[in-house]
Amino acid sequence: MLAIRMTRHGAKKRPFFHIVVADSRSPRDGRFIEKLGTYNPLLPREHAQRITLDKERIAHWLKVGAQPSDRVARFLATAELMKPRERREQSKKPQPRAKTQERMKAAAAAAAEPAKEAAAT
Repeated sequence: MLAIRMTRHGAKKRPFFHIVVADSRSPRDGRFIEKLGTYNPLLPREHAQRITLDKERIAHWLKVGAQPSDRVARFLATAELMKPRERREQSKKPQPRAKTQERMKAAAAAAAEPAKEAAAT
């Protein structure tokens, strides 16, 4: 399966990315088929060289069936090369478990009762 994704270049703490089409099984910074553009996150958002794309080649690879990564899909949507994707639901891992959430709600309700009584009098 083909993927349109970013490969990291640049020095430590100075990121620079190439947008490439690669086999999805190859490593992130490993072998790729073709370079399609660049992304420099250090430049301001309105700068012309922040994101460069070879639109003709990207359109070709999308027709062939290459799947863009989430971030690259956002770049392509702003460049009007594809329609925007639905946002994925965020992971629930960092949230407390169900029993802990129930305890937190009960504690918040208990803390709210004295405040209601004080407001009523």
